[in-house]
This record gives sequence, structure tokens and C-alpha cells, in this order.
Amino acid sequence: MKFSVVITTYNRVSLLRRAVDSAINQTIPCEVIVADDCSADDTQAYVESLGNRVIYHRHEVNKGHAATVNAGVNQASGDWIKFLDDDDYLATNCLEEMLKAIALCPRAVICSCVAAQVDEHGVELSRTPQLGHGLAFSVPQADIHYGMLLELLPFGTPVQVACSRDAFCQTDGWDSQLDANCDDIDSWLRIAQFGDAIFLNQCLAYRTIWSGAYNHKFSISKRLDTNILIKEKIYALVNEKYRQDLPKIEDIKKYLILHWAFVELKQRNVPDFLMMLNKSAFSTMAWRIFLTTIFLRRLHFQSQLIRKFVLY
Repeated sequence: MKFSVVITTYNRVSLLRRAVDSAINQTIPCEVIVADDCSADDTQAYVESLGNRVIYHRHEVNKGHAATVNAGVNQASGDWIKFLDDDDYLATNCLEEMLKAIALCPRAVICSCVAAQVDEHGVELSRTPQLGHGLAFSVPQADIHYGMLLELLPFGTPVQVACSRDAFCQTDGWDSQLDANCDDIDSWLRIAQFGDAIFLNQCLAYRTIWSGAYNHKFSISKRLDTNILIKEKIYALVNEKYRQDLPKIEDIKKYLILHWAFVELKQRNVPDFLMMLNKSAFSTMAWRIFLTTIFLRRLHFQSQLIRKFVLY
């Protein structure tokens, strides 16, 4: 099985060098593709200096993040695609560990791992949580969307995720209407219709937290609206066996408003916090989802499902 690492970039050549190095220096051979969204800096000269170590695709005009991902995948010949933005980077054994798990789960179409959040200097700030037991486990297709809906199975950002190229192509790629605002999560939920998922309890990816990140250009209200849209899409895909346990979609929307209200509070936007809280604070179900998503549901889901499908 062959991996293609698709690195999207736009005017960040200094960061791109680190991302490319992390792909070229993987412990197993892989194809490396740089998809450039018409950068005006030295990106083209740098990538061309690498010769045949990378495949370079450049847009003639700026088309946005989602379209650049799609263009990169179109250049790929690998069986699996490993996504990577230019400001993030991979552990050298990332692809080797993913390949090991995928070989044990032939129905898998998507794979995610733990990521470290780092600052601009590479200093670790935090890590995404481990899930369940063991170093790797699978989740059957019928259970994925229920887990995503209640945030028990967070696939994460592009640096954490790889997927089957065939499954990606069946979904028609990333949606430019969501450009850099949940375009990745929207893709994961559609890819997950075609097979099982794998989660690795290993830190194999590094995501840079900094002011230049793409999603920082969106307001909280815009992110909330998109979050609701994504939840509605996931809700429609939840397997029938979970339907009787699902909260109403209106209660999930109120839970999301509650969640983002606390994001506003964390950012000290008290007026917006109070306005959003007023829309959700009196919903008992919204609070129940808020608390049980963090605690009780996570424990139940992991004990009933994850233990059963530990790969190693």
C-alpha cells in the first residue's frame, strides 16, 4: 500500500519547509505533493529546488483551501492520502504506524491519530485526548456517525487524518463553500459512509497554534452557524440502531450555542456570552448533552464499543 502526502500551502514558505521535511523524512517511502494556491512568495522556487523528491501543483489564480486540497489529491497516485497543511508537520513514523493499523483493518477508509498542539517555536502546549484502550482501535462504519454527533470520535484536523483515496474520490472532495471552516470535518463525515475508521492513541502529528491559522479569520457566530450545519449533516447519517437514543436536533443546536457561548466567555466577550447563553441556558437537554458528552456518554461509548475493537 502506498501513501501520498498532500501538503497545501499559500504564502508561507518558511513554514512549508518544515512540513515538507517531515513528509520526505518518513520512515517508509511515500509520494509527496505540494499543492500551491498561487503563492506570491518564494514557494515555487523552493519546491522546484527539491527536484523529483516532490510533485508540485500550482494554481494560476487563488482558489482557496478546499480547492487546493482537491487539486493535490488529483495529483496523487497513492492508495491512501495523508493530509497536511503547511504550518503543521508529522512525526517521522506517522505513516509507518498508520500503515500498521490499516493492514489489520482492511475495511478502513479513514484513520486518525493523537496530535500535539505546539506554538510557533515548536514548544508543546497540549495534546488531543487519547480514546479508549490500546495503541490502536477500529470503529465499524455503522457506529461512526453516532460517535461523531456526540463528539465521542473526534477525527481532528488534517494533520491527524489520512483516508482512502478511493473513498475520497467517491465524495467528490472538499466543499469550497466551507473553505477552511469545517471543510475537513465535512469531508470526514462523508468519507466515513464508505467503511470503518481507525484511531491511533499515539502522538504522530503536530499542529501549530498561532495567529496566522486559516480558521482565525472566522467570527464565533460564523463558526457556530457552520458547526450547526455540520451537525445536521451528521445527524442525517446516524445509523438506524441509534435513532431511539438521539436527542432532538433542536436540542443539539441549543447545546452548540451553549458550547460557543463559553468560547466567547473564554475570550472575554461578555456581551456575546450573555446573548448566546440566553438562547440556551434554560434548555435542560442542552445542559445534559453538554455534560454527558464530556463525561458519561464518552465512558459508555468507550466501554461498550472501543474495547471490543482494539487492534493492538
